[in-house]
Amino acid sequence: MDSFGQQWKKTISVLSILSAAIIVMFFVSLNTGLTKIPPLEVVKTIFGSGDEGTKMVLFDFRLPRMVLALLVGAGISLAGAILQGVSQNALADPGILGINAGAGFAVVLFMFFSQGTGFAIGALSIFSLPFTALLGAFVAALLIYVIAWKGGVTPIRLILVGIGINSAFAAAMLVFQLMMEPNDFTKALVWLSGTIWGTNWTFVLALLPWLLIFTPIAFYKARVLDVLNLGDPMAIGLGSHVERERRILLIIAVALAGACVSVGGGITFLGLVAPHLAKRIVGAKHARMLPVTVLLGAFLLLTADTLGRVVLAPAELPVGLVVSVLGAPYFIYLLMKTR
Repeated sequence: MDSFGQQWKKTISVLSILSAAIIVMFFVSLNTGLTKIPPLEVVKTIFGSGDEGTKMVLFDFRLPRMVLALLVGAGISLAGAILQGVSQNALADPGILGINAGAGFAVVLFMFFSQGTGFAIGALSIFSLPFTALLGAFVAALLIYVIAWKGGVTPIRLILVGIGINSAFAAAMLVFQLMMEPNDFTKALVWLSGTIWGTNWTFVLALLPWLLIFTPIAFYKARVLDVLNLGDPMAIGLGSHVERERRILLIIAVALAGACVSVGGGITFLGLVAPHLAKRIVGAKHARMLPVTVLLGAFLLLTADTLGRVVLAPAELPVGLVVSVLGAPYFIYLLMKTR
């Protein structure tokens, strides 16, 4: 009991530190960009005392983008943690397995056939993007599961099939991009690189319900993930309906990844790195690890987005490229460690 209490005490401390770090990075990010706003002016504007120009920069451009970065980071990281638990594969990640590519392909198709209106500010187009991405993500997940199945799904087969599906969807996306108008091609290229391109609150409202619905369900299923990690024979012996629970968890992971890709683009490696770091900090028990993963993913993506606006200022580096630069070496390290 003492050990249990100490573990939760450590988890609460980690969550508090991450929350404080997010708040600090939030204020740093508010002051990052072409228009420099002093911290005191930021605080005054938030509390309603700033001038109209500052209000427009903060509330119409920076704040929605930062909130989206937090939501996308949390959602993709949680999806990665679920996929790793379900597949018992330390290398599982929505981007690596091709789920993000399937969602991205569906959005590119939507953009191509709607002549770019999917990237317009109309509320109908914005709210339809998560459903479009969800359909593509489910198609990719189904293809991976069916092709990898050969009397069972082994971790190495899953990762290899996922990489193949990822490449196939990437090639298909390129074909449709080449048939687009130059302006739409540029938008699709930047989006696929991973960028928080939605700069109004409608995008936040389109994504938020998905996280509010599926995140609590994922937390509720934390004990199921622990049981699945024991292996199918042990899980069945403990009375768990393995296939049913696995399907439910896969639906949660795919829904979160698809919705996040619809507004965040092709962000890879975040769903791999955040769960691994969370495990190192608070252990493998999902009841403790999942909340830490969510906050850690939110912090990492907000930090990456802030760096992307600073490194090549006044130009911006897509956040997906920043995450890839940081995450690719970690993926190679894990790949070398995994037998």
